[in-house]
Amino acid sequence: MERKRLCFVVQRYGTEINGGAEDYTRTYAEKMSDKFDITVLTSTALDYNLWENHYPAGESVVNGVKVIRFPVEKNRDRHFPEMSERIYSDPSHTTADAYDWVEAQGPYCPALPLYAREHKDDFDFFLLFTYLYYPTVMTMREVADKAILVPFCHDEPPVYLKCYDEVFSSASKIIFNTEEERDFVYRRFYGTDKKPSVLTGIGLDTPDASEISDMREEFGLKKPYILYMGRIDESKGCHELFAWFLRYKKETRSDIQLVLTGKEVMKVPDSDDIISLGFVSDEEKYSVLKYCDALVLPSHFESLSIVVLEAFRLRKPVLVSGQCAVLRGHCRKSNAGLYFTNAIDFEECLRLLENEPALREGMGKNGEKYVNANYRWDVIMNKINDFLA
Repeated sequence: MERKRLCFVVQRYGTEINGGAEDYTRTYAEKMSDKFDITVLTSTALDYNLWENHYPAGESVVNGVKVIRFPVEKNRDRHFPEMSERIYSDPSHTTADAYDWVEAQGPYCPALPLYAREHKDDFDFFLLFTYLYYPTVMTMREVADKAILVPFCHDEPPVYLKCYDEVFSSASKIIFNTEEERDFVYRRFYGTDKKPSVLTGIGLDTPDASEISDMREEFGLKKPYILYMGRIDESKGCHELFAWFLRYKKETRSDIQLVLTGKEVMKVPDSDDIISLGFVSDEEKYSVLKYCDALVLPSHFESLSIVVLEAFRLRKPVLVSGQCAVLRGHCRKSNAGLYFTNAIDFEECLRLLENEPALREGMGKNGEKYVNANYRWDVIMNKINDFLA
């Protein structure tokens, strides 16, 4: 049987990129390349703030997958946040206004959708990853009848811009990652519940706990700690996390520390109890995850959260924002985590996790059962194969 030819479209792509949606896209491309011919169209950007050109334009191979990169023709304007505030607060904005916003947001690489249009007949399907960015929005206009949208969608201000009604209505099929994402899209975008869709998620390649070495001494981690993994950014809820954690420390005189991994986009408080390790390797990531008391994730906006699933896989409970439907859903369905909506909730949940090792152990076992039942690659690939048949 002839292998189907799939074109993946995503804003950034590379082993150096640690964004959730980008990691997901690359993992899918590598896993699916066994049965499909995969080509990835992406920008030359590494950093998402300004989209400055980093990688060479043109064709390359990344872990066995063909990648074609297109240059970013203008960086994100420094006044973009002000532009966003204006359009978010203006329900009378036009569709043209919204498309102008998408272009300003970037990554503005107009040669990418042009390539998709000119090579449309070379592919059976185009999988467009993340609804939000210029490559997906503009490529959808060129290949809608072959477009499968993988939206990574949640309730956030941009999702109400009028251009996205066209994006979702144009997609021929949709791949969802969680029930919460699917339900939100159905509520927000009329008619999407009639489109062919599948609920997949992602499989985990997390090593077994027995294979993970103890690197705490190398990092100077001598006390119990909770772990935050990801971009250290106010938009990820880190400002609240720091304030509430330091308040907890002051009120309880606990020994527990907060360990951070990931790029610092905001200032980290100067405290002996908050330790920022910066960007870490996979080996280091799994080590600090294995030996934490719990993973903490304060983000209000997540469409899947691979790091929560990795914590579950290693039998670690999670402490997450209750303002994110997806994270609440993981906790409720797994019985492997607690969620908070304010400082008092956070302190009570952390006190419970810190002082009840039996509770942590029980939640950890529940989390492992949850990911083994729902996030195995063999199950997910069977769903994808049937969906693309």
